[in-house]
Amino acid sequence: MIEKILKYVLEKYGTKPEYLWKKFPDTFALRNNDTKKWYGVSMKVKRSVLSDGAEGDVMILDLKCEPAFKDLLILSRKGFYPAYHMNKEHWVTVILDGTVEENGIYPIIDEAYALVSKK
Repeated sequence: MIEKILKYVLEKYGTKPEYLWKKFPDTFALRNNDTKKWYGVSMKVKRSVLSDGAEGDVMILDLKCEPAFKDLLILSRKGFYPAYHMNKEHWVTVILDGTVEENGIYPIIDEAYALVSKK
């Protein structure tokens, strides 16, 4: 799913992933090319940091989000969680294990991009 998301943001916004941490080669940021603000961060995490008792690792995508929309996503849709490793008021985490179909992620990416496009 990561490959499809990266293809989507490259084709739609010209965004290439930024691999900023040598210690974490699977972790990357998505940045608006004009404002230089991040709108997404992807990384591998232990499922237990998202849900008590969950086992194993999972890839996630943290996306910039309006607080009310973030709350709605978390309350009404499987696969969305309070942001991991980012500001929990303005970011939402989506797990990339197929729980959320990629077509369900793209509109949230678009919203995240729009939020950081404002100067």
